[in-house]
Amino acid sequence: MGVTVNIHEAKTHLSRLLEQVAAGERVVISKAGRPVADLIPHQHRPVRFGGLKGQLDYDDDSFTAPDPDIQHLFYGDDASS
Repeated sequence: MGVTVNIHEAKTHLSRLLEQVAAGERVVISKAGRPVADLIPHQHRPVRFGGLKGQLDYDDDSFTAPDPDIQHLFYGDDASS
């Protein structure tokens, strides 16, 4: 099951609510009686490098000259200098 609390109660009793979540209970935080967030236990997911190996194709030219449009997005007018 779970418990529903309003934002003020969640701020006031955050430590207690986190203990409940750590024990496996679900906590729903609501605003004006409408659910806006769920507190659930953290689920660690390891980072897997190379997950797309063999699924992407590119050539070396992709990395030689920066795209001027992208340069402009990052650096504005200073991209040309």
